Formats: sequence, C-alpha cells, structure tokens
Amino acid sequence: MPLLRLGVSLQPRWPLDDGASVLRAARHAEDLGFDHVAVGNRLLDSGFGLDTDPLVLLSAVAGATTRLRLLTSVLVAPYYPALVLANQAATLDVVSEGRLVLGVGTGWNPDEFHAVGVPVPERGARTDDHLAAAKALWTRRPADFDGPFTTLHAALLGVPPVTAGGPPVWVGGHSDAALRRALRFGDGWYGTGADAAEVTDVRRRLRDLAGAENADRLTLASAAFLTPPGLPAVVPPPGQPIGGTAPTAASVADGLGRLAEAGLTACTLWLPVAAEHVEKAMEWVAAEVAPRLA
Repeated sequence: MPLLRLGVSLQPRWPLDDGASVLRAARHAEDLGFDHVAVGNRLLDSGFGLDTDPLVLLSAVAGATTRLRLLTSVLVAPYYPALVLANQAATLDVVSEGRLVLGVGTGWNPDEFHAVGVPVPERGARTDDHLAAAKALWTRRPADFDGPFTTLHAALLGVPPVTAGGPPVWVGGHSDAALRRALRFGDGWYGTGADAAEVTDVRRRLRDLAGAENADRLTLASAAFLTPPGLPAVVPPPGQPIGGTAPTAASVADGLGRLAEAGLTACTLWLPVAAEHVEKAMEWVAAEVAPRLA
C-alpha cells in the first residue's frame, strides 16, 4: 500500500478553546507521530469552532513544535493583498524552518468578502493574481509583476522564504478551474471529503488537462471527517465520514487505504468531537488505525 501521511485539523472545536489547549493538542499530535496539523481561515464568527487567522495561529504552533508540518486548510487567497500574503507566508516558512504548506482556495462566504471589500465575482481572478505575484516574489529578487490586481516593480520581499521557490502550495477545490489553478500555481491539489473514486477522477482530469508528466508531479491530499467510536460528534460532519457512520479501526483503515491506492498521499482528519476529547481521538487514530496502514 502506498504511504499515506496522516494529519489532524485543529478544527472543528466547540466550544472554542483557549490558545493553550490548541497548542497542547498540536504538541500531542507531534508526539503521536502525525505528519501535520491544519487550521482553516475565517474572519467572522461562524459558530462552527476555531475562527482564527491560520498564519497567526500556525506561527504559535511552529514555536510549540519541532517536526510537525503546518497546513493552512485553506487560506482564502483573495482576502490578502498579494504582497502581504507573500511576506506573511515567507515569514512563517522561515520561523518554522520550512514546515509550512500553504493550502489556498478562492473562498465562498459573501459576508466576509463584503467585509474586506472584495467583490465575490473577482475571487478566482484575484486568487490567480495573488498566487502568481507571490511566486514571483518568492523566486526573484528583485521581482517585477504586472497583473490585474497587483503591480510590482523591482520589488524585494521583506523576508525571503527559507524553502527554495517558497512554501509548497496546495490548491483546494474540485472544479475544473481549481484543477487548472493547481497545475499553474500549485505543488499539490487539496480536496474535501473526497472518496477513492473522486481521487481517481481528479487524477484523470488533471492528466486530461496537462498530461501525465505535469499532472503526476502534484501531491494529492484531502480532508476527511472521522468521529472515533465512543466519542460523540458535536458538529455534524458534512458528507459521509471516513469509515462510515459507525466506524471501527478496520473500516477507517480500509477507507484510508482505498484513498492511498487511488493516489492520495496526505490526508487531514477532521475530528468533530468536544475539545476535552480531541487528544483521546488522536490517540485512537495513532494506536488503532495508523498501524493498520503500515
């Protein structure tokens, strides 16, 4: 079976935790051998859990851990001016010693777009513009860039990234536009709730769009929802959870194995349990599920 790297999301959390417990959970994930932790991007209170800026929170996680990769899952690129996005991401890349994975998407929340003054119809074009400008700033000193929303002339980014070419970018989304964006600007594709059939279909679509050589260079990753047995979910997961509605270690490992066989190489587990049960949920995955994937 191909190797599948498992991470855990620091969301959903309900009720909202204090910062110390979030960092404790991240350290525990590292101690248990998980590959990464993930943080989403919300600006307004969603009532869903941890509504934080991912780059700020992951900077704290970087200081509390030593090995764990740090995934934005996903950062809404149109919310951030390109220069700000490039400099913030490069800063976290430096302070984490190259552990940042920049998961990005176009976003969806019209209230948040209105609040930041970005027209919703522009979100795709702005995402493309910001990613292209960030790539220019990460790879060239000085950088010139002339896009529809960003213009740079002999720009020297304040903090050059420690990772050559900048942190790896995983582009989220299932549409053809998202797949084209991943091929143009990304090092990987990032899905949500994808099953093995959908991962297989994404691989086929990527190859149809760009040919096998260009498509196969991309990391395929996705988030999956899991409520370990005996731990009631406090936020209903959207779609079918991994391992079914009454998961066992065997059914979860089987579902993850099918994803790996389809080509997925990284999976972020969303554990929608109460904050006091998060560490127990991670321990169950590490002790009961992960050994079955080895």
